[in-house]
Amino acid sequence: QVQLVESGGGLVQAGGSLRLSCAASGRTFSSYTMGWFRQAPGKERDFVAAINWSGGSTAYADSVKGRFTISRDNAKNTVYLQMNSLKPEDTAVYYCAVDKIPARWYSDYEGADFGSWGRGTQVTVSS
Repeated sequence: QVQLVESGGGLVQAGGSLRLSCAASGRTFSSYTMGWFRQAPGKERDFVAAINWSGGSTAYADSVKGRFTISRDNAKNTVYLQMNSLKPEDTAVYYCAVDKIPARWYSDYEGADFGSWGRGTQVTVSS
């Protein structure tokens, strides 16, 4: 079982930036695709971005393409989400997650593909 801890959330004005981190432990981190999801109040959890085990492939939701960048440092067992040009509609709790199956990759991930989740970090963007 893997443990995931997100950090880096906070309050930022529209147009600002934040960098989220997700530290993983308890499993061979470098063998798995990692993902970021978000859930706004009263809404379902949505896919944001994913990165494969090597960092060579990434996928993004249309709503964040060109503004968010996912990356990973396998030596530090950490995945990052750099968020630029933030908008009020980006306000949500952001969760990181690890794929259920090692060495798997496709660009159309859903929440059910991920087996372990962090507790989330709140991102609030003011207008």
